[in-house]
Amino acid sequence: MLFRSLVGKSAPMQSVRKEIGQVARSDANVLIQGESGTGKEVVARNVHYNSSRRNNPIVPVNCGAIPADLLESELFGHEKGAFTGAITARNGRFAMAEGGT
Repeated sequence: MLFRSLVGKSAPMQSVRKEIGQVARSDANVLIQGESGTGKEVVARNVHYNSSRRNNPIVPVNCGAIPADLLESELFGHEKGAFTGAITARNGRFAMAEGGT
């Protein structure tokens, strides 16, 4: 359990810890949203390491840092020649995280 990486004992933080535990026990897809610097990746890592996927890869993605025209290729990958500059085939982040998070 990595909850120690979540700082704070307030009621909202206790709620976050509870939700992490609930989500980690399920096989649900989860979208974590929040302002920059609020700990989204910390939450994602806690979900991952408390889930049955803990022994598989975790591949964090900062979608805000990826230009909109490249997001699809970044997430799903592409084949050689799919667009200008695609000189080789490339796995996307979803394939990299196969079986993980």
